[in-house]
Amino acid sequence: MLRYILIYGVVAGVVVGVPLSILTLTMSGQTMMSYGMLVGYLTMLIALSAVFLAIKRHRDVDLGGVIRFWPALALGLGVSTVAGVIYVVAWEVSCAIAHADFAGAYAQALIAEQEAKGVSGEALERFRAEMEQFKLDYANPLYRWPMTFAEIFPVGVIVSLVSAGLLRNSRFLRSR
Repeated sequence: MLRYILIYGVVAGVVVGVPLSILTLTMSGQTMMSYGMLVGYLTMLIALSAVFLAIKRHRDVDLGGVIRFWPALALGLGVSTVAGVIYVVAWEVSCAIAHADFAGAYAQALIAEQEAKGVSGEALERFRAEMEQFKLDYANPLYRWPMTFAEIFPVGVIVSLVSAGLLRNSRFLRSR
């Protein structure tokens, strides 16, 4: 099972990490708030389809076409964890290469969004202070790494739950 976790986790990590790196390097200094989240989570779903493939392969090849829910879920979470670690590394490397100030650009975009909504005075100053604190927090890798990992891992949990639930039924996409 560890073999499948590593192989499919690396595949999923590369599938999600390469587009992340390309977008980070090409969009350096710009924020893609309007469509960036959609592109990011769609890429994560595509990459984490490796969870389904890993569980199915393990079920069909190693277990004779039958797998229980909990072992299937464990396999899926393992793949998701490896993919998440690669995602974090890809983010760190691409931000370092591009000298990207994600926290600063993100904070500026959110402040401009608040100003466009008509927020002013003390409320806007409070929000600016929150954004300054966010920038300070984000500069700390012990804050940034778990935050980046938390972008992809919940998607992996959902894909793992659905995949384990579907594939525990030996009649679902049975091997030929």
